Amino acid sequence: MSLLELERVSKRRESGAAGRVALREVCLELEPGELVVVWGRRRSGRSTLLRVAAGLEAPDTGVVRFTGHDLAGRAGQALRGGIGHCSTVFRPDDGRCVVDQVMLGLIARGLSPSAGMEGALGALERAGVAECAQLRPGELDGGEAARVAIARSLALRPSLLVIDEPTLGVDLLARDGILLLLRSIADEGMAVLASTGETTGLAGADRALSLGDGQLRGTLSPRLAPVVPLRGPVRPRASA
Repeated sequence: MSLLELERVSKRRESGAAGRVALREVCLELEPGELVVVWGRRRSGRSTLLRVAAGLEAPDTGVVRFTGHDLAGRAGQALRGGIGHCSTVFRPDDGRCVVDQVMLGLIARGLSPSAGMEGALGALERAGVAECAQLRPGELDGGEAARVAIARSLALRPSLLVIDEPTLGVDLLARDGILLLLRSIADEGMAVLASTGETTGLAGADRALSLGDGQLRGTLSPRLAPVVPLRGPVRPRASA
């Protein structure tokens, strides 16, 4: 039994008179400790795929299972608690500063303010942005916002982390650090499902898939496959 399984999932987007098919009988399996990245062009359906996989949207047809149970079933709400969907949208009502934004989900789960603060600070440190705790969300740059979004999900200790285009709008020098962070999270046993519109965003993935015309292509179930390196091998210089 896979941690996450999409079985013949289809989803239509209503745009214009005819609409378009975003997902066409998509199948995908994801195991704990895997980093799987889906590449696709703009309007390819990659964001829709991740929202369906996270249980935020129901498929038109097909089944999404998490830990073997249908996310659309009666236990779906509880199951979605094990899925962390990262978002860089920070609503003012969710807190004045970054640490407030991160601890809100912990407080909602019944933790005391002191325990929530401790958990939030730990998640921010794990994501590499502890120094941003007292900043306002509007003061974050692209890389910091992505890391805070990851921290907000990590604080809730999900089994699966879902993140759409983690390096979008991120300075070139900060991109590798975010990809390395996702790789390290997967190495610790959490499953990570990400999307990207750039081939550089596939670096470090256990499996790199592509989505186009509603069809997901690549190795759709876990197998031994070469990891995409973050950088190519460094060749020693020839001696003079």
